[in-house]
Amino acid sequence: MFGGQVIPPSNSPHLRKSGSRPVVFDLDKAEGNVEMEALLHSAELNDLKIASLPINTAAIMPSPILLWRFKVLLFFLWGFICCKVGWDSVMRMSVNLRDLFLYEAFLYYNPLLLVTMMVWLWGVNLWVFAQSTISYAKIFDLDQNHLTHREIWKAATWMTIIVPTSMTAYLYLYSHGEVSLAASQPVLLYCAVTLVLIFPFDIFYLSSRYYLLRTLWRIVFPLQAITFADFFVADILTSMSKVFSDVERSVCRMVHRQVATIAWFEADSVCGSHSIGIPVALVLPYIFRLFQCLRQYKDTKEKTTLLNALKYSTAVPVIFLSALKYHVLLDRWTSFYRPLWLLSGVINSLYSFYWDVTRDWDLSSFSRIFKFNKPSLCSHLLYGRQWVLFWVIGSNFILRLAWTYKLSAHLRHNYLTVFTITALEMFRRFQWVFFRVENEWNKMSSKPNLQVSEISSEEDKLLAPNDHNI
Repeated sequence: MFGGQVIPPSNSPHLRKSGSRPVVFDLDKAEGNVEMEALLHSAELNDLKIASLPINTAAIMPSPILLWRFKVLLFFLWGFICCKVGWDSVMRMSVNLRDLFLYEAFLYYNPLLLVTMMVWLWGVNLWVFAQSTISYAKIFDLDQNHLTHREIWKAATWMTIIVPTSMTAYLYLYSHGEVSLAASQPVLLYCAVTLVLIFPFDIFYLSSRYYLLRTLWRIVFPLQAITFADFFVADILTSMSKVFSDVERSVCRMVHRQVATIAWFEADSVCGSHSIGIPVALVLPYIFRLFQCLRQYKDTKEKTTLLNALKYSTAVPVIFLSALKYHVLLDRWTSFYRPLWLLSGVINSLYSFYWDVTRDWDLSSFSRIFKFNKPSLCSHLLYGRQWVLFWVIGSNFILRLAWTYKLSAHLRHNYLTVFTITALEMFRRFQWVFFRVENEWNKMSSKPNLQVSEISSEEDKLLAPNDHNI
């Protein structure tokens, strides 16, 4: 059919050349030209056969696996270059200024590094949801254009490339005396991130960006009924309160032109340790979540929402008692305020742990991470395994207690410890997502069954024989 040789009958008066008009021959002269036409036709078929031969594209284009390996190799090579340049730049500085400089550089890039980590973990959440029986698009009321885990990971990959590259450029330029150019690096990065979020044109996943911005607006101003996506994102923001605190200090330094200086370490500096903006930025996510609970109580009149609001209110004393260290005498802080800070931290941690286990996860229907569509490594490791229950409860308890350390404004100079605890808190929130979404899916799945049972009971009552005779 395709490229095969077809010999027309010898008395056929019509022969067509490729791409030409039909040529009609006179019947009387056709018999004398049969041999010539047969030769022309066979030559034409040979040309078509040569042109129709499949091109071996595998010999020209590399295989997807080879291309993927090449990208991974480039990624690790880029990471090695960034680490090497950054380390050499830090070693060029004097020992006295090195720690202060690292603390300042870490302040600008620590928030975006933590956000990048959270995006990677959210992609893992979506990947597991896609393998399971959970319809997360229905839970979050997403449209058909919602981002998949592959697109989330692609965005996280670009963030992983851009943020450390800017940080490396900052270290290199500052260590080589280009202070003004070094100071522009975090400013340009923060401006670029802001522009990407608010860009009004249909690029960079416009619908998803609009969904995120709309959800954030609803969180800040809870003037409408609270949806699952609203308080779900607000709960994640509470785990990122340290990110908001560092962003506030970074933007403050950029506005007051204090980037690439150490003037902000002075006590009277507007962006220094005495700034009231630090505890305010820490407490804002908890205040937003508190107002959401009050709004839910107004709509539903459920008393559990008030108990949930009380849980978020217990974070307020932890934050502001810690910040008092910079506004009271040291003896007064040691003898009075620090014991109150420790007590409030223990209350907040235990209350939050209790709520996670009994309310957010509802262990009465705990299935150790939901069922999967087909047998896989995840289903073998997670579903129905006893160790998952002990791991999640134990790690959640320990990380809840450690979270008090991060909320403490007076401990922020231990930046490496605080960064580690914040990263662990994001991991705790990452595994919290699985069971919180599972609990919500179980509630949604049980509603139709309840409605069907109610309808069937009503039908039984109508169809049941009665004792009345007419």
